[in-house]
Amino acid sequence: MRKRYTLSLPRGSIELGQRTAVMGILNVTPDSFSDGGHYHDRSKAVDRGKEIEEQRADIIDIGGESSRPGSVVVSEEEEIRRVLPVIEALAPMVKIPISIDTYRASVARLAIQAGAQIVNDISAFRFDAAMPRVVCESRAAAVLMHSRGARETLHMQTPMQDPVREVMASLEASAQNARNAGIAADAIVIDPGIGFGKVADESLRVLKSLEVFSKLSYPLLVGTSRKSFIRLITDESPDARNWGTAATVVASILNGAHIVRVHDVRQARALADMTDRIAD
Repeated sequence: MRKRYTLSLPRGSIELGQRTAVMGILNVTPDSFSDGGHYHDRSKAVDRGKEIEEQRADIIDIGGESSRPGSVVVSEEEEIRRVLPVIEALAPMVKIPISIDTYRASVARLAIQAGAQIVNDISAFRFDAAMPRVVCESRAAAVLMHSRGARETLHMQTPMQDPVREVMASLEASAQNARNAGIAADAIVIDPGIGFGKVADESLRVLKSLEVFSKLSYPLLVGTSRKSFIRLITDESPDARNWGTAATVVASILNGAHIVRVHDVRQARALADMTDRIAD
């Protein structure tokens, strides 16, 4: 049984634990590994954002820089150019909260001003020392994801001796850093960073041990959607990636995830609703 939480946002809250929350991915990038270029156009991105809500997602996560293996770092100005118009247009149209997927404090600040209420940081505040202050002053919620290395070396890390223990210790330190910066406990979500700096076996070990992270007493977000470790286990076909993703979504929920981050919102909502009922 998952512990229940109320995630505090600048304009409301999200109840977590009784029902799995679905975070729908909206990449406004030309090079994301799964949907790069599909929503690079502003009007298409806004339409997709509205569709994500219609498909019963609970959060829309908007990102302007791909963090896939082999991705190229974009400038701060380019990231802002990509995400800000979409958030400005979408925020008045949807009722569910918008999350900005960024590790840059300046991007987060502008996104929050435009209507975002959650900062989803793949570095858990490691890449930009100004990020905790931006989150604290805005009262935005923060997703702190485990990763290792610099932005350019995220996917070039040496193997971990004990991935579950190392991820646990890192997330505990990240959450404490956020608390020390004045961010409220009820505004923090942790993410074990499946696929980030982890070989397939390490990602699977973390995924199978999600219940361990409940000891940190923060809601847990898990993002496995279409990631490379799934392709290594199944095959390269889109169908295999989607079915593999479905299996990991169900496993994540059964092992304690409060939020699942996905590309296929309609599928994930059905999976989550059914899995929640089975686990009840």
